[in-house]
Order: sequence, then structure tokens, then C-alpha cells
Amino acid sequence: MIPVLPLASRLPADTGRRALLRRAAMAAALAPGLWLVGCGFRPRGSGQPLVFQTLRLNGPAGSLIVQGLQGQLQASGVKVFDASVPATEGEGARPDVVLDVLAERRERVVVGSTATGQVRELELRQRLRFRVRTPAGKELVAAQDLLQERELSFSETEVLSKATEEELLFRDMQLSMVRQIMARLAALREL
Repeated sequence: MIPVLPLASRLPADTGRRALLRRAAMAAALAPGLWLVGCGFRPRGSGQPLVFQTLRLNGPAGSLIVQGLQGQLQASGVKVFDASVPATEGEGARPDVVLDVLAERRERVVVGSTATGQVRELELRQRLRFRVRTPAGKELVAAQDLLQERELSFSETEVLSKATEEELLFRDMQLSMVRQIMARLAALREL
């Protein structure tokens, strides 16, 4: 027969020591996080401080990169003037900064094929040319080219899935370009 011990005897004898060890373990787990905060680390996408409050975004209508930039800028607290609104209209319509998307192009290049001419590998490219200036014309960021490339294996028996994968890769390249432009805007120190 197994003896049944009273509840008090089943508890650990030294709860003070156990609590102290638990607190020490918690402090050790939080220490790296506190160190990262202390050195200025912020997770990607957390609002980057920008030196301007308003921006005019000139770019191709319907561009996913322009739409992504608009969303990121608004999330950072910047008022974005659309290119479709004339610069003279409205209260405070003169922006602090103008971002011009000068060119945007998608490319799809065959880099591998079989002896019979069937495509086996594609290279996808997304190109973007932009500049940042003041409304008076002072260049803050000279015209720059961004290029993103991804490789895609291709099979004619899986056309639909490869088309979906291609669109996802282009979307990933566009988001990467938005992040790069936001980093360049955050690097501006004066207007």
C-alpha cells in the first residue's frame, strides 16, 4: 500500500530558492532583448523616423511599387500627395519632398533550354529608377537604379503553378525595392 502524504509535505521545501532561480532565468532570457533595444535595434518595418512630413509621389498609375511606397510612407506618419492631384490645389499642397519614379520595368529572360528548345530556366528581373528632390528642384537622392533578380525553374507541364510562382517572385522583388527606397528616405538628414 502506498502511503498518502499530506499536501504540505508534497510542496518543495525551499520555495524561496526556487523563486530566486526562476527570476534569474527570466532575467537571463530577457538580457539579449534589452541589449538589442539599447543598441538601437528595431524590427524591420517599425516606423523609421523621416525628416519630412509630406511627400508627393510621382509614378506610373497602378504600379505595385508606388502603392507599396504609399502605404509604407503613410504608416510612417507621412502625408502622401498623389500624382493625380495638381500641385497647386488644396491646403498645404506643397510637399516637403518629391519622389519621382522615373522608370519601372519587369523582364523575363530565358537562361536555360533543352536541345529541343523547351524552356527549363528563367531569370526574372525587376528594374526601377527613382530620384528624390525638393519641390524647388534640389536633389536629395540623385537618380538611382535598383535591380532585383530571381531565378525560376520552368516546366511546361506545370504552367499554372509556375505562373503563380512567377507572380510571387515579382511581388517579393517589389517589396524588397520598397524597403530599399524607405531605407534611403530614412537616411536623409536634412532637406
